[in-house]
Amino acid sequence: MTRRTARLLLDETVEADLEPLHEIYGDPRTWEHLPSGRHASIDDTQAVLDRWLADWRDAGFGAWTVRTLADPATVIGHGGCAIRGATTPTGSFWNLGYRFRPEAHGHGYATELSLTAIDEARARRPELPVVAYLLEHNLASARVAEKVGLELRHRAPDAGNPDPAAIRLVYADRALTDAQLAATLA
Repeated sequence: MTRRTARLLLDETVEADLEPLHEIYGDPRTWEHLPSGRHASIDDTQAVLDRWLADWRDAGFGAWTVRTLADPATVIGHGGCAIRGATTPTGSFWNLGYRFRPEAHGHGYATELSLTAIDEARARRPELPVVAYLLEHNLASARVAEKVGLELRHRAPDAGNPDPAAIRLVYADRALTDAQLAATLA
């Protein structure tokens, strides 16, 4: 599945995307807000790529590999919506997320991608809330969440974060059930 926006080419993530995605997910500059999340090896990226491929296989939709229309040969990012919390049906939600090469920051690509992903998620499973969770000090991601219509629904310590002072913010397009909120915090 390929989608086009005004400036972006959004392609279904495939196995051949492993190396360019590892360049992004392995770059410490893309993990400024969560250094412990950086993929230290291509095996780390392969592990999450397997999950992303499963999203597409199982749900028919997941995060896209992102290129610009101006340069369709270069992967600049990855992101979109994927169903999470599916182990408990009442905890299911669309998780909106993205990561871009630092050179692509500040151009509005995250907002453009997010609006398209939310539209696609709502068309597929409108009964599921769209959720973005992020660290409180990630002000750029909070601005994107607000621009695309998500509201702050929860603020709490980020369980499992190596930084004990880290605070997780949960944004959503509607009120969350207790099970959905618990799934976003897991």
